[in-house]
Amino acid sequence: MPRVRISDVAAAAGVSTSTVSLVMNDRDARIPPETQARVRAAADEMGYTPNSVARGLRTQTTRTIGLVSDTIATTPYAGRMLAGAQDVAREHGHLVILVDTGADADVEREAIRALADHQVDALVYACMWHQVVSAPDHLPARTVFLDCRPVDAGHPAVVPDDRAGGATAVRELVAAGHRRIAFVDVDEAPAPIASGLRFEGYLEVLREAGIAPDPALHVRGAVSAAGGRSATDLLLDLPDDRRPTALFCFNDRMAAGAYVAARHRGLDIPRDLSIVGFDDQQLVAAELDPPLTTVALPHYEMGRWATEVALGVRTPDDPGAVRLMECPIIRRDSVGPPPATGGDPSRRRT
Repeated sequence: MPRVRISDVAAAAGVSTSTVSLVMNDRDARIPPETQARVRAAADEMGYTPNSVARGLRTQTTRTIGLVSDTIATTPYAGRMLAGAQDVAREHGHLVILVDTGADADVEREAIRALADHQVDALVYACMWHQVVSAPDHLPARTVFLDCRPVDAGHPAVVPDDRAGGATAVRELVAAGHRRIAFVDVDEAPAPIASGLRFEGYLEVLREAGIAPDPALHVRGAVSAAGGRSATDLLLDLPDDRRPTALFCFNDRMAAGAYVAARHRGLDIPRDLSIVGFDDQQLVAAELDPPLTTVALPHYEMGRWATEVALGVRTPDDPGAVRLMECPIIRRDSVGPPPATGGDPSRRRT
């Protein structure tokens, strides 16, 4: 079927081709509304769409934005960043071209070169988790870093405020009356940036509450349910007067392991042990029994912010600073007051 031409629409609407061009490219301020309506009706009836290549040559834009990521598209946990980016692009008439590199430097380099050759209007460089990265070569001028920050300043960046998020988690437990609060941390070398920041938030709230940190309540495990379970077992093996009544877990998967460790000892959550996670991971936090109180990573909000800045529809408050995005608490049913009496909860119930 032959492509409908602009001259066909002009003939059907009884106007010039320049009028059709102005209307279809939203440059129709001086054209009477009834004429605009007639042109759009003719275009809809005939199935006409503007030639994007020709329009790009006229406007020096391609209405596309590149998004280069390491593994975001192949993980169930960070896809909300892509959703935020796509929503903003759609709202402003752009299409997102996604390249997932699998963290392969050669693939990343070729992807950036290809997107630059296609003259994308802007580029978002995204990572699966909060980290500091070296800016790749040949990035377009309008590049924004998402869930990562470049070693050298020069591009806007947005990351989660992990320190404040850690503080939010621990304040939730202090507000419930807990004093013996453990941090179930990640055992990796080098440690993720988020680990240190969330621990700083944990210590900050302990100081605020006048609680002396107990090194025995800072334990580490693999970033998995099994790692969370083994780390929680270490805590539950402590003497009665040092055993925690509440846990702040590095992420929701480790919190799920903490649930298993508690249940194997006959403990009830939250009657005997309160637990707060981090990330608000899909298919994890809300599905636990009881549903997990957790701190959400603002993936969607970060994806929106990065894309708005890349497209120039938002100007950062401080273009040279890294934007820290708030991590809100998601309250569910895993936090309650500490047990009324000391000792081993499993023995108290007999």
